[in-house]
Amino acid sequence: MTLEEIKELIASGEKINVEFKESRDSLNKDIFNSICSFNNRNGGHIFLGVNDNGQIIGVKKEAVDKIIKDLTTSINNPQKIFPPLYLVPKTIEIDGKIIIYKSSWR
Repeated sequence: MTLEEIKELIASGEKINVEFKESRDSLNKDIFNSICSFNNRNGGHIFLGVNDNGQIIGVKKEAVDKIIKDLTTSINNPQKIFPPLYLVPKTIEIDGKIIIYKSSWR
């Protein structure tokens, strides 16, 4: 997915297959609800560092590695999500702000 396509997804707002989470310095606890919902449907797109209004606020640079580690560890924990998922989040810089993005996993 290109940077322009990602910007278009964000600009189009949240919907059944697009979810924004602010997550400036840690994971939002409700992210697992979104992941489970997407996994039970046809997948989706999760953007960390974007608020509910679609404004890119960014993830704090010093928190990026921890957020990615916490996310991947949790989704591979069968006590949190069953069956465990294999997701590879990506970091993307938009207008000098870092977001974490995970696209459809189906």
